[in-house]
Formats: sequence, structure tokens, C-alpha cells
Amino acid sequence: MSPPSLQTPLCEVLECRYPILQAGMGGVARAELVAAVSNAGAFGCLGMVRESPQRITQQINEVRSLTEMPFGVNLIPAATDPELFRVELDACVQAGVHTMVFFWDVVADAIKRAKQAGCRVVYQVGDVEQAIKAEAAGADVIVAQGVEAGGHVHGTVTSLVLLPRIVDAVAIPVVGSGGFASGRSLVAALALGAQGIHCGTALLATQESFAHDVHKQTIVQADADDTLHTDAFAINWPPHSAVRVIKSESTAKYEQQPFGHSADAMPREQVAEEEGRPVYLMSTDSPLKSMTGELDRLAMFGGQVAGQVTAIDSAATVIRRIVDEAEAVIDGFARSLLD
Repeated sequence: MSPPSLQTPLCEVLECRYPILQAGMGGVARAELVAAVSNAGAFGCLGMVRESPQRITQQINEVRSLTEMPFGVNLIPAATDPELFRVELDACVQAGVHTMVFFWDVVADAIKRAKQAGCRVVYQVGDVEQAIKAEAAGADVIVAQGVEAGGHVHGTVTSLVLLPRIVDAVAIPVVGSGGFASGRSLVAALALGAQGIHCGTALLATQESFAHDVHKQTIVQADADDTLHTDAFAINWPPHSAVRVIKSESTAKYEQQPFGHSADAMPREQVAEEEGRPVYLMSTDSPLKSMTGELDRLAMFGGQVAGQVTAIDSAATVIRRIVDEAEAVIDGFARSLLD
């Protein structure tokens, strides 16, 4: 087990060694990354948003062929056709998934169904009201996402402000998300009352991630002020859904007016394809290994923490670096108190 300094109740709930959760990034977080994260002692999560039940089952089986450690599956009930969500969740239940991870507006029935099937439930939210709703509906863990986060962003305030507010509002474990990619940030989250951190950007740019190399290199080359918070990547998601991406040629025309865009107003300009499926400019598709085309024009999801990601390492290296740094910081605090 990990040293007492990093062993939080969250680790008992999720049955992981370290209080570090990998974000369930749609498309990016597939079996190889999930297994690598869980094998490293953290908690891996498949990003299966709007995937077929067949692919979900295949990915779950592949993770299990690579690790014996627990992992989760991320679905988004509020942004998925109800019938598709039903069969997605059925696939997870039939496979005996350890933990369901949900995001966006709280859908109480999704929590109820997962809990009745014996799953643990983690709900990622962007404000206090949604955290309270998730707890009331039976969630086991809340992920509090600050506006610094990459990908889809549901809140409007920073992690530093949001995290202690949600910690004070609920009784279940809270995990910090948005701006967390280091051991120092893990210790900071613990100091704010959280029981762990949730990492997306730092694990997107790893060797095992299913993100295309063009996306990984974009993260590595980006700094903290190279991101854009916008709703311009509107195709495929509910209206006015904010994301954070690394700025690119595709975002230049939206940087002066990042909000107020609609999918209906976006022309369907195909810039890439994936296994015969057209991929459109200003959709929520990010570049994946399975895509071809003008991938540099797609959504380069990334948080402000991208400035701390300087190389494409293995997932195990990233987890080990976070843990070692956190333990060193805590040890340094202990030594300074004794001096």
C-alpha cells in the first residue's frame, strides 16, 4: 500500500493504491491507457461516450486482459441519446464493471441503475448544486471540475475556489479536477479537503493514449496561456457546451468571441475520417490514432496545465512522478515543522 500520507478513503472506495484518477476522455482513454494507469496504482477509466455496446464490451475485455486491477467506464447520460445510453449502461452492467463514471448534468436514474447493479458511482460536476444532487441520488464520489480543465468544461470557477466549496457541501469523497498534473497539485488538493485528483491532459499526452501524435505534440508544445475556453466546437453536443482546447488555426476566428455559437450555424465541412465515418470541422471529435485527414484542424482538447507537460512519457512514469513529488512535498512539510 501507499504511505499513510497518500492513503485516503477514496483509495478504499475505488480499491486503488494512489488517489489519482485518470479522466475518461472519449476516444482517447482506451484499453491500453486504462490498463497502464491502473497497473501503475492509480485508477484508470475507459472513455466510452456514445460508443456502441459492442465496442464497450470489447474494450472492457481488453482492459481485463491487460490488468487485474479495478477500473471504471465513463458515460455521459445528459449528452447521449436515451436509448443509446440505456444499452451502453446495460453493456457495462452485464460486464460487471467496477465503477461507473458519469459527467455533465446529474441524471439521478443513471446513478440508481448503476448502484442497483452493484457498481460504484463517480459523478463529475462543475458546481455545488450538481454535487449535492449527485450525492442525494446515491453517488459514491464527486469529481469537482474547475474551469482550468481541458475537454468539456461544465463549470465557470477555478478549482481553487470550487473544490473547498464542494467539500463543504457534501459528505462523500471529493476529487479535484482541472489544473492537476503534479505531486504539488495533489498535495494542494488534499489541503483543500479533497481526497485525490483527476488527471486528463497529463495522461492524454502519454505513450499509451489513443490520441493521435499530432494531439500529443500539441499538448507538449503548449503553455498555460495557449488554451481557449469556448463553445465553438458545437457539433455533436448539446447547445452552448463549453470546452477548453489548445489554440490553433481553427480557433483563430473565435478567439474574440468565444461564446454564443450553435451547431446549427456550423457548416458541415469534412476534414477527416475515421473508419469511413466523416469527421467535421468544429465537431467535438479530437484527433485519434484511427483517423486520417487534416487532423491539426480538429479540437485539440487540453487544459491550462498543458504548460507542465513537456514530454510524451509512459503513463506509469507520469503516475510515479506525481506520487514521488507528493511524498517529497509532504516529507518537506513534516521536516520544516520539526525544525
